[in-house]
Parts: sequence; C-alpha cells; structure tokens
Amino acid sequence: MRNVNQENITDAVLDSFANTPDPRLKVIVDSLVRHLHSFAREVKLTEGEWSKGIDYLTRVGHITDKKRQEFILLSDVLGLSMLTVCMNNERPLGCTEATVLGPFHVDGAPHYNLGDDVANGAKGAPCLVRGRVLGNNGQPVPNATLDIWQSDDDGLYDVQHPGGDQAQARGVLTSNEKGEYHFRSILAVPYAIPHDGPVGELLRASNRHPWRPAHLHFIVSAPGYKTLTTHVFRNDSDYLDSDAVFGVRESLVCDWVQKRDGSFLLEYEFVLDPAE
Repeated sequence: MRNVNQENITDAVLDSFANTPDPRLKVIVDSLVRHLHSFAREVKLTEGEWSKGIDYLTRVGHITDKKRQEFILLSDVLGLSMLTVCMNNERPLGCTEATVLGPFHVDGAPHYNLGDDVANGAKGAPCLVRGRVLGNNGQPVPNATLDIWQSDDDGLYDVQHPGGDQAQARGVLTSNEKGEYHFRSILAVPYAIPHDGPVGELLRASNRHPWRPAHLHFIVSAPGYKTLTTHVFRNDSDYLDSDAVFGVRESLVCDWVQKRDGSFLLEYEFVLDPAE
C-alpha cells in the first residue's frame, strides 16, 4: 500500500475488501473493482475524462426526484435494465415474457373494479382491454392483481404533467374467479423518454433517438405464481425495431384492433409461471 502503481493497485484494492463479511457483497464488489480497473486500462482513461464522468453521474443524481428517475433511464438506454430482466426472468415455454419496469411506475395507484375507466380523463382514443390470467397449464388464475399504467396521447405519463397529482391512465384491478379481466383506457402511442437531461445528452452524443414504441405496462401477480413485469406492444407502432430501452420482445407484440366507432380493442392472455 506504500508503493502503489498501475500494475499492483487492483490487487491492493481487492485486498482491502478481503474481510467483507457478506459473501455475495464480496463477489459483487470484487468483480466491480476488476472490471472498472480493466475498463480504465482498456480505454486509457484520462483524469479529465474521469472528472467529466463523475460530473455526469452527479448531474444524473441531481435531476432525479420522486417523479423522475434518471438513473433508471440511464440503465435503460445502456441496456443494463433489460439484461438483468433477461438473466433473472427466464420462463418456461408458453409463459408470458418479462420486460423492463421503466421509471414511471408509482406505488399506491388507485384501485378500480373490472370494467372501469382507468384513463380517468387522460387524453387519447378510447380503448377496451380484456383477457385472462392463466397458469402455465391453462388453468385460470382468480384474484390476480393487475397493476396497469401508460402514457397519454401526448406521450406523457401522469407524473410528468405539471402538478402530476391526479392518477390518470394508471390503476390496479383484480381478475375474477375465471381469471378474466377487462377495463377501459386509451390507445397507447409511441413516446420519447425524457431527454432534456444527462441521458438525453448521451443519446445525442451517440446519434441515438429517445423513442419507445407504443405499449401498455402491466405487473401481474397472484399467490403461488412468480410476479410478472411486462408490456404489451402495438404491432403497428413505430420504433418496434429500435426501442430506446431495448424492451421489445416479439411475444409481447399484438394487434390493437380499431372498431367501427373509432375506439380500439386489445385482447391479451397472461400466462404466469408457478413460484418455486
């Protein structure tokens, strides 16, 4: 430790964590140190560049608040969020696939009865959403909880609007004894993730767009089953092949059918994986 240089500093740092009592924390910290040091060596990181990196992460933290999670956005556009989803949510064939949570989920959303309008005044074309929640052997899952949220016709979530105190296009429902659910909302549209902060700077610097394809968010949970966090995407949406957060999975893309009165219908069955 009295004669640190670029060849021995990694071992010195690893030795400093040698007595970490939590074995999982030690594995994570050791690997993080090795990869960070390897990254710095690989790109020959300058002091000025690292200073700019620290400033960037500081600004990510400063812009983050209870309504905007810039660190989740950063994880999303780097593909790290979706990578962790893929690694930790492998499902048996036939079960609904998971995708990213995103930064706009809100705990404590209002509860609605089946058939209610969860849009609650949000701007957009009317859309009826219905389907079933099933187990992986086809049996209905009664009393499943469906936590739902989406953006409005302006591509904004309720919490992005000034004030943002009224829950719109957001709610929680419970499937009936047959596993059926249905509710009214609005048509999902493509939208841009917030790009007026540090994440937007990164996208512009790398010539990437901030757009996401049209989708509706769901968290589906029931006793005896693994909780599912997913989206349902519109198959006629732009950006399905260039989602800014890499969240599209082919099995989650489906028809949103326009009816004669101009409203839309989305039908989707969720298949849950039994808990271990």
